[in-house]
Amino acid sequence: MFIVHTMEEIQGLIQAHDQFKATLGEADKEFNLIVNLVREVESIVKQHQIPGGLENPYTTLTANEMTRKWSDVRQLVPQRDQTLANELRKQQNNEMLRRQFAEKANIVGPWIERQMDAVTAIGMGLQGSLEDQLHRLKEYEQAVYAYKPNIEELEKIHQAVQESMIFENRYTNYTMETLRVGWEQLLTSINRNINEVENQILTRDSKGISQEQLNEFRSSFNHFDKNRTGRLSPEEFKSCLVSLGYSIGKDRQGEMDFQRILAVVDPNSTGYVHFDAFLDFMTRESTDTDTAEQVIDSFRILAADKPFILPDELRRELPPDQAEYCIQRMPPYKGPNGVPGALDYMSFSTALYGETDL
Repeated sequence: MFIVHTMEEIQGLIQAHDQFKATLGEADKEFNLIVNLVREVESIVKQHQIPGGLENPYTTLTANEMTRKWSDVRQLVPQRDQTLANELRKQQNNEMLRRQFAEKANIVGPWIERQMDAVTAIGMGLQGSLEDQLHRLKEYEQAVYAYKPNIEELEKIHQAVQESMIFENRYTNYTMETLRVGWEQLLTSINRNINEVENQILTRDSKGISQEQLNEFRSSFNHFDKNRTGRLSPEEFKSCLVSLGYSIGKDRQGEMDFQRILAVVDPNSTGYVHFDAFLDFMTRESTDTDTAEQVIDSFRILAADKPFILPDELRRELPPDQAEYCIQRMPPYKGPNGVPGALDYMSFSTALYGETDL
């Protein structure tokens, strides 16, 4: 019995068997010599009628046993020849399958890696407009699906490899499992990037931000995404915000403000901020800035169209901290039809967006 996995191993066994067979001639001569000795003993015993003369106190082996064992050897040698020949053909077939798989895998593997690198580079927004990126991503998507027959061909070779019980291949570092995973990751990456770019186009158009602003956001995000993972850790996100001019204090209040921002961009508490969430936050910050007129209109609604507002109205309509902030900083209303305690929300709103320090 033997277990081999390579051509070198079976060739080693064949060589050892050939060396054994080379000794059979001398062994046959020795066997015939023993047979002749036995016959000579039998002749002497018969001639001289020696009682018990065929017994040999120097060995337990008999002539019949020697003859049977030698006959077994003569029969087993050609059987061994056939067994080794069959195994040699099997290993030759295995070697062919290894080379077939490796030749194909060593082409498919690097191709998948190149496509992944290219898709990642497009997803990082390093070149061209969003429309250009979307167009190139869809071109890659078509190319990847067109390449699928190569994966299917590899799967067929791999099936033959499995059926032949081949467990290693020195001609390639790729396995079918790693290639399958790489293929699925490539498709997922393309689809995810297409969705992200389409969402970015919708965000850009709906929020009215310029391509230059978008490029600035992307450039800042990429700068702090050192590992090119498409996401930022909380500290990287904070540094990115600061680089874009966002003021985050280093005191306790600043940390509370930052945690509120994190809750917006990472609502599921994954510990990372993806670009889509970052972009959505930055576009809101850059486009949803209230003007003095908008704030005045808001207060006018709360005041039921009166030119002034009362503290009780503020406390009723606003959160407690915001209501107290306004009550403490709004000057008394001095216009017509005023009532005791009336506050001037118009001058407050104007000063809030002017140079007056409230």
